[in-house]
Amino acid sequence: MADTVADSAQAPAAVRHAEETMGTVFSFDVRGGEPGAVRAAVDEAVAGLHRVDEVFSTYREDSQVSRLQRGRLTVGECDPEVAEVLELAAEAERLSDGWFSTSYGGRLDPTGIVKGWSVERAARQLAAVPGVSGVSVNGGGDVQLLGVPGAQRPWRVGISDPLRPGGLAAVISAAGVDELAVATSGTAERGAHIIDPRTGRSAVTDLVAVTVVGPRLTWADCWATAAFAMGSREGLAWLESLPGVEALLITAGDEVRCTGGLAARLG
Repeated sequence: MADTVADSAQAPAAVRHAEETMGTVFSFDVRGGEPGAVRAAVDEAVAGLHRVDEVFSTYREDSQVSRLQRGRLTVGECDPEVAEVLELAAEAERLSDGWFSTSYGGRLDPTGIVKGWSVERAARQLAAVPGVSGVSVNGGGDVQLLGVPGAQRPWRVGISDPLRPGGLAAVISAAGVDELAVATSGTAERGAHIIDPRTGRSAVTDLVAVTVVGPRLTWADCWATAAFAMGSREGLAWLESLPGVEALLITAGDEVRCTGGLAARLG
């Protein structure tokens, strides 16, 4: 889990909103822009998140993904976003050598990519509003940051310590970059929910949490899930090979492992 932190002094006017959907809470923090226009854009982004839940939920019998799984719809008959997400998921599966997958036991389940993709999409929609200087969208602890919250004041994201409730394992700074995403996969909040695609069962590894930092939340979310399923040794080596990606891995034995460039993002 992660919480966005931004200094308030000398910061542009902020529009904030929290919305519950997809079984979690999405938090919006938008800096700059005309407040009325920003609020309208937030309302539109929120409506988009609810629409994503209607289309992609595996818990709704009438969702497009559920009907696609049952053979009642084709991909071409679904909203265009379904094809977009499935194409992104196929790319994530290829780049992770199958450690990220949307198919378990022959069933289609794209939820592992949908949240990160939908948060990133909402953040980019809000950043396009005239005058907006900074956007933070946090979906259940996975965060997409764009721009800055104020002059010479970067966005900062606190990473929860999975072994010490209420504590922080690290603080990630977006200083010097225009876009940064932070995604965490682990067992602290939801238990053993991450699937090992090679067995179809819960992933059993030495890890309790993997936090991935990169430009885009769509990919950061996928990479955190894949690396967790790999375990600390293989996961760290794979994450080190990805351009523009840094990571923090915490084992059940309270060992912290980091990619070589993570230190530059701490603060």
